Amino acid sequence: MTFTTYNHVSLPSFMYGTAWKKEATTRLVVQAVEAGFRAIDTANQLIHYDEALVGEALRQLAARGVMREQLFLQTKFTPVDGQDHRTPYDVTADIATQVRQSFDSSLIHLHTDHLDSYVLHGPYSRRGLGREDWEVWAAIEALYEAGRTKMIGISNVTAEQLTLLCGRARHKPMAVQNRCYAAFGWDKAVRDVCRAHHILYQGFSLLTANREVFVEPDVRAMAAKYGTGPAQIVFRFAMQIGMLPLTGTTDPQHMKDDLQSDRFSLTPDELRRIETIGL
Repeated sequence: MTFTTYNHVSLPSFMYGTAWKKEATTRLVVQAVEAGFRAIDTANQLIHYDEALVGEALRQLAARGVMREQLFLQTKFTPVDGQDHRTPYDVTADIATQVRQSFDSSLIHLHTDHLDSYVLHGPYSRRGLGREDWEVWAAIEALYEAGRTKMIGISNVTAEQLTLLCGRARHKPMAVQNRCYAAFGWDKAVRDVCRAHHILYQGFSLLTANREVFVEPDVRAMAAKYGTGPAQIVFRFAMQIGMLPLTGTTDPQHMKDDLQSDRFSLTPDELRRIETIGL
């Protein structure tokens, strides 16, 4: 199963996330790819990610025959308020220069000459979009127009902000990546905007943000019916409603189990039940 963005980029239906992996990043990325993952998400932000160690995993995988062109690589530009002192750019430079410096640094870390997806880690503004947001998006659009990344996106965005961006950008996002809570209808407001603009929604923290879902009798009954675990029910639900899920599991068996999520299909009634389970 694959997803296709409005600008005709195809990507796998499941993505491996590398946040919080620290010194284990290389080993875990290698394990994830060997388990079957072909899409990797990271960021040029040393607080939560180690992008260079993702690159080391890619180097090791290439030596084992898994080449760059077989993988979908997504990384992010993180504004200065999301960084610590180890910024991958000159904080005194203008925003466009910061984006270019961070992007070039990412290419070096990942041993590649292009990216499949480049994502703004989050708007500068808490509400609405300010001058800095438009500057950073223009710089990201320029990378896309130059063919240096196949698609662009934004993370940690509200429905209001996404609507504003789609209304004024030269290139609206091809992807949105948000933390996804069942208690908020699995981020329904943002997903609705994505659907209206044909933007691919990527959901993260599907498990860690929704632990209460796993004790729901209906979810456990679905897991028993399909001979799987509650996690795979949630991942399959995501895929069937058009959401690309991320997992950051560190368990090799869970990696394999999660990739089996597309081996069964939930019924429309089951999808409706999960959609409203946390409301």
